[in-house]
Amino acid sequence: MNNNLQKGTVKLADGKFCLAGGASADDLNPKALMLCATAKCAGLTIMALLEKRGNPKPKSMEITVEGQLNTPTLRGDSVYESFEVIYNVECHRLEDQEPISQAVERAQERTCGMVVMLRKIAPVSHVIEVVSTE
Repeated sequence: MNNNLQKGTVKLADGKFCLAGGASADDLNPKALMLCATAKCAGLTIMALLEKRGNPKPKSMEITVEGQLNTPTLRGDSVYESFEVIYNVECHRLEDQEPISQAVERAQERTCGMVVMLRKIAPVSHVIEVVSTE
């Protein structure tokens, strides 16, 4: 098995999703940029679902999308074999965990167009961690 894992991470900051670590799109190769676009799409979908239902917004959110390529090094003909979406969400209150968890699950399983598109390329697994600071 090769070990060419590409990764894209976005964080919620001041109501917007930004690339983690101060990176810019110019710093990323196109395949990693696609992962970042998926992470941002998932985040925007989650926030829209929460707003639509009048649910509280999270205190913080970080979404990472990892993709395993089929080649040992990044090449033009490399394709993804699998993906994993990792959601780390922090809520203000304990009772916020359930509606936020439901929105994350719904975005992952049905409503985020980028995640739906990734499923047409390769299998997509996910991890959801929702905690409260209360």
